[in-house]
Amino acid sequence: MSEQLKPGTLWHRVRQQTQLALDCGALHSIPTEYELVEEEGIKFLVRIVANLTRKDKAKQEQERTSSVTGKDFNPFLPYEEDLFVADISPTHVCLLNKYNVVDHHLLLVTREFAEQDDWLNEKDLEALWACLEQIDGLAFYNGGTIAGASQKHKHLQIVPLPLVPQGEAIPIASALDSAQFTDGIGSVASFPFRHALAKLNPNWVENPLQAAPQILDCYHKLLSAVGLEVQGSKQTGAYNWLATREWMLVIPRSQASFASIGVNSLGFAGTLLVRNVEQMQFLKSKGALEILKQVAQPSKI
Repeated sequence: MSEQLKPGTLWHRVRQQTQLALDCGALHSIPTEYELVEEEGIKFLVRIVANLTRKDKAKQEQERTSSVTGKDFNPFLPYEEDLFVADISPTHVCLLNKYNVVDHHLLLVTREFAEQDDWLNEKDLEALWACLEQIDGLAFYNGGTIAGASQKHKHLQIVPLPLVPQGEAIPIASALDSAQFTDGIGSVASFPFRHALAKLNPNWVENPLQAAPQILDCYHKLLSAVGLEVQGSKQTGAYNWLATREWMLVIPRSQASFASIGVNSLGFAGTLLVRNVEQMQFLKSKGALEILKQVAQPSKI
């Protein structure tokens, strides 16, 4: 393991490694066009992917390799050196997302293999907040395949803010501002799906090691609020988890997609991805919130 992350160096390392990875062909940015689709006061950022062929082929190759070897392909053990950004902690490394739709999309990956359907733990949150200390971003975790996870090796993700070129840095920000709180657990009236929200202390980024137990406690309270009880290391249901320096949000899931439109954590931040114009028209006719409702769980269970 090389020297761990130094204060104030992460963003420089991200930009430097991004350019190197693009130059050598290790990083494959997926071009998109986007449109803002407003609903219930939320300006959803909907991207139309110009070409997913390379990513689809890579996934098919992974599946063929797994069928031949009898072992699941793991892109993180070993990871591609050209995608390596930094050693974050004794337990986690930071990598560039090989097939990125958003610039400087980062993966926070466990050094040792852990399952993507494991609960987050204190070490995960220590490493994540060490990153958020240096990069103001949206962090998220797709808890299981139903929640949009595409790899079995445990990894959290970070996308720098703003997510949208103009307007709110995060499309759902104004909706979160309207949340009503009871005993520290918030809910947003306009969200037609089950969720739980908590406000965080923005000063926690100043000492991630000390703050991690409090962040973990908040995470457990939100899981409990949506009916997901922590029993052992394995999750008891699929969910999406999102966090910034200031808030944390949990949404339990029921299915991975609706009408072939896949949804991961970023969907619940207000950014969705469609493959073609037909899917875009369907999303507009159905409504983004309705699609999120269909892949999540009813507000009242």
